Amino acid sequence: MTEPNLTHWPKHAPKHLPLPETSLWYNLEASAVRYPRKAAIVFYDTILSYAQLKRSAEQLAGFLQHRCGIQRGDRVALFLHNSPQFIIAYYAILRAEAMVVPVNSMSTASELTHIVSDCGARVLITAQELLIHAKSLVLQHTIVACYCDYLTAPTDLAVPDFLKAPSLSWAGSAATPWADVLALQLEPLAHVGTPDDLCVMPYTSGTTGKPKGCVHRHRSVMHTVVALSRWHEKFSEEVVLAVLPLFHVTGMQNSMNMTLYLGATIVLLPRWDRDTAATLISRYGVTGWTTVPTIIVDLLSSPNLERYDLSSLTSVGGGGAAMPKAIAQKLQTLCGLTYIEGYGLSETMAPSHINPPDRPKPQCLGLPIFDTDSRVIDPQTLVELAPGEVGEIVTMGPQVFEGYWHKEDANAECFIEVDGKRFFRTGDLGYVDEEGYFFFVDRLKRMINTAGFKVWPAEVEAQLYAHPAIQEVAIIARPDERRGETVKAVVVLRAAARGHVTPEQLTEWARANMAAYKVPRFWDFVESLPKSASGKILWRVLQEQEPRLNPDV
Repeated sequence: MTEPNLTHWPKHAPKHLPLPETSLWYNLEASAVRYPRKAAIVFYDTILSYAQLKRSAEQLAGFLQHRCGIQRGDRVALFLHNSPQFIIAYYAILRAEAMVVPVNSMSTASELTHIVSDCGARVLITAQELLIHAKSLVLQHTIVACYCDYLTAPTDLAVPDFLKAPSLSWAGSAATPWADVLALQLEPLAHVGTPDDLCVMPYTSGTTGKPKGCVHRHRSVMHTVVALSRWHEKFSEEVVLAVLPLFHVTGMQNSMNMTLYLGATIVLLPRWDRDTAATLISRYGVTGWTTVPTIIVDLLSSPNLERYDLSSLTSVGGGGAAMPKAIAQKLQTLCGLTYIEGYGLSETMAPSHINPPDRPKPQCLGLPIFDTDSRVIDPQTLVELAPGEVGEIVTMGPQVFEGYWHKEDANAECFIEVDGKRFFRTGDLGYVDEEGYFFFVDRLKRMINTAGFKVWPAEVEAQLYAHPAIQEVAIIARPDERRGETVKAVVVLRAAARGHVTPEQLTEWARANMAAYKVPRFWDFVESLPKSASGKILWRVLQEQEPRLNPDV
């Protein structure tokens, strides 16, 4: 067994992290008692206090329990962009003793249908512009939000049109408007949640292309909430810019759950806008920001950057892709900040590794955090490897999920026992150096990481095969200067389609049938694809050829 190297452990941080024996809901309740009039959420200059946030969550929880029949352990699907309603609904579901099932707001109708069906959710909370994707769902209740309900203060900020859209009439519909739900002012039942209750189930796609639910109880979610605050020395005075999607564990934990645990303030944006973000940093004195390198690249390339006062920022970090050295240096030169990289998965509820703030290494995953045992093993023999040797990263700790929802075969494959401990196989290849820092090398699993969004080629291929012109297709990653990687399709067209179907037509079709980040940005039409003796497409051959075919990217 490899003992953790504590030589470069953060000086301010304890070696072991005791966790609160409470539910995640209690974090909001405690902060609302301590700071009732403090700004919990800033949404385009509209401010929601902790008292208002808690009260709204309780009213929605009362509706879920009394009108929707939600009971302990039930699943409620949450399909919203970053908004006050997302945060209210997330905590309302927990207050009602149910489990949050966050759905990517970029999902198509078929993707949403699969997740809702797989988890058995009876209630969907969504927004009016997303309701079209839920038309085919059979649900007992649908609650529909209008974002403009929380845009009540005058603002000079550029508010996207979909946020300003007025509330639609839902008379005669099975959907219940958000405003009507809160107007009922239904009181929830007494909260009896424990750390061992079901909490949140983010969906991640496996190599089969079928999304799988990652089961987390309050205890595993609480671990990274508390760990993040202690590792980075965060306090109630923090002001956090939340731009990463809250449906994803990185935004969920770093931007939302940790901030509310502290009693700090969330400055919320539904989508990236560099000038609006820079204005908000200046206006509200944003101190902390978790984001992906591509967003930092965009901000630092703004011709208007010098107009903004970014001096309040004391910490910037994230993951999803390695930070380019040139951009890290520019961030340091312009803002005096070091981008602190970390590593985690939906299965580990965000970080399992973070660089120590006082001694980070560039393009590095960092050290295993509190009470986390992480190792590099040979993927075949499962034997632990020496420092510098490349193998599969495996992890065990309080943040590791319980398993995939109703996927016993997948659970049997992803967990192994080493030294009497249950380790999760990440499917990522890496190595650990002599000082205990972990580095990412490649993917054992087949996955494309485009600007922090994970794209599973098998899933995209399955969707593209539905196009009548496509005979065969392989999805590979193409290097991309801004996104790190982007999606490329290598296609064999059917004979009748050759010379008649264009890449632009396929792009248009794909946009209508899958989430935007999954749509291939590059298409190669070929006569045939490399195959094994058994007829299996050798996608890895195509992947290995890609850098040689495009040496300038």
